[in-house]
Amino acid sequence: MADGRILVVDDETSVRDIMCSILFQAGFECRPVSSAHDALAVLRSNENISIVLSDLIMEGVDGLTLLSKMKEVNPDIPVVMVTAVYDISVALAAIRNGAYDYLLKPFEREQLLAMVRRALETRRLRLENLEYQTNLESLVSARTEMLRKALADLERSYDITLEALGDALDLKDAETEGHSRRVTAFTIAIARAMELPQERVRIIARGAFLHDVGKMAIPDAILRKPGRLSAEEQAIMREHASLGYQMLRKIPFLQEAADIVYSHQERYDGSGYPRGLKGDQIPLGARIFAIADTFDAITSDRPYRAAQSISSGRREIERNAGKQFDPEIVKVFLGVSEQIWLKLRNEIGGNNTRR
Repeated sequence: MADGRILVVDDETSVRDIMCSILFQAGFECRPVSSAHDALAVLRSNENISIVLSDLIMEGVDGLTLLSKMKEVNPDIPVVMVTAVYDISVALAAIRNGAYDYLLKPFEREQLLAMVRRALETRRLRLENLEYQTNLESLVSARTEMLRKALADLERSYDITLEALGDALDLKDAETEGHSRRVTAFTIAIARAMELPQERVRIIARGAFLHDVGKMAIPDAILRKPGRLSAEEQAIMREHASLGYQMLRKIPFLQEAADIVYSHQERYDGSGYPRGLKGDQIPLGARIFAIADTFDAITSDRPYRAAQSISSGRREIERNAGKQFDPEIVKVFLGVSEQIWLKLRNEIGGNNTRR
């Protein structure tokens, strides 16, 4: 017997008997029922039905209604409408509504078998295609997960490299020991308080961590000079934002972080450098960083002064809202409790701060 049963739906016993006899002799298993109601019961009982041969005009629920209900419950089973010649326009309407084909009464044996074989072949191809799509989706999902893990590992290796680069910079500029890590932690805290997406936070964190990478190209005589810099030396020092941008901009992984590095010395009122950007012209990450950077500078020891308290740092940030800093981000910063800032400083270490 062929796989699956053929459900024959017709309210005339003689028609059902003839169709099932032809199908059985050809090696098919037949399941006859006398109404659409019985047909739906069979379909809902999980019997292995391959195709449905249904009369179009029946007492009670007709073939079109059966077709409509089948498409809701068993959309993958082909339905062949069996109809008289005068029902041809209705049969065509059935095809437009999802029937596989129609068979005219009276029909020859070979016509019935040819129709059944075509419908079964269509169903086989449909199921194979569905299985292929399912397997393909599983394969794509598995490959996507492998790629995600590979990218995550690569991203982690990048971050380890960046950490080493930041540590090297701290060693070069001993005055700001731990500054890169602290200002990154402060930047992350503000970005999270702003409820930015995690991926955006990671990008901003990289920019914050690498903000001074351009100082690697600044001569040690200027970078480590204990006294005040001359105007010429100040001009050279100010190049570190552009130098850092040039170092990072060609690395696809760091392109967005490079924009933060380039803009981290800009001021909200447009008086910063190197481009004199103003307001929203300054990348969001750089505007967040500016607050974190100044806050760390105020609350850290310097050769020319001792660290000030967290409260003093907060007041200074508030005082410069709208001038040096984005006032909306300042509001978020002030909404973070002093205990969180103190905890972050204690966890990272470095230069001392006062309460």
